[in-house]
Amino acid sequence: MSTKPKEHVFTKNLDHALLSVYNGYKFFIRFFKEAFKGRMEFQELVKQCYAIGYKSLLLIGMTGFITGMVFTKQSRPSLAEFGATSWLPSLVSIAIVRALAALVTALISAGKVGSSIGAELGSMRVTEQIDAMEVSAINPFKFLVVTRVLASTITIPLLMFYCTLVGLLGAFLNVYLNEGTSGVAFVEKAFEQITFLDLGTSVAKAVAYGFTIGMVGCYQGYNATKGTEGVGKAANTSVVLSMFLIFIEEVIIVQVSNYFRG
Repeated sequence: MSTKPKEHVFTKNLDHALLSVYNGYKFFIRFFKEAFKGRMEFQELVKQCYAIGYKSLLLIGMTGFITGMVFTKQSRPSLAEFGATSWLPSLVSIAIVRALAALVTALISAGKVGSSIGAELGSMRVTEQIDAMEVSAINPFKFLVVTRVLASTITIPLLMFYCTLVGLLGAFLNVYLNEGTSGVAFVEKAFEQITFLDLGTSVAKAVAYGFTIGMVGCYQGYNATKGTEGVGKAANTSVVLSMFLIFIEEVIIVQVSNYFRG
């Protein structure tokens, strides 16, 4: 008798999980149908790119600069044991370009952008603004979802490049203050080990991360329920699920890039 309630709860949770996956799949397919159908809301797309990109510059810049300085500072003692501090520029640039810049940018954006999109669309859903748009013969999915997903997909790679430059600047400042390495020497050593595969992999990561952040945030907000409680849940779930998927994508893309690297 005691096992039946547990089995019922497990079955109910499994059904809910499978239904969520199915709804997410339908949302994903609908995005591509709407994105290539009809006129693009270009003005709203530019507005969202500004909101996601320009307003994140300060936070991404500070985080990238600190990451570059701290990683360089932490790596120096290990290299100093072997008398190889001259390898610092190459080591730091490889770490930043291949992994840190894209990942740091994505995680910061998941917290800032993902939660903002989830909360904004969630509040519009629970206050019936989205329903009002449908009554007014406006396609709310194309206006609200497509523009935000495209904006995050376009903007996150640009922020990643910005984070890379600022991170390398922080690394150079640390190397200059400790080893006196000139800017020209630092740049030469930093980029001698960087290949087009590294740059391509970083761009692919940033595009995938940006699409994931926009898609998850829009899905959670667009399907929010239960009033203000649903808005908070949509914002929180957007951040948690985006970060979880980002780490999964990181593992997959790294494995694929290592395969081509040989």
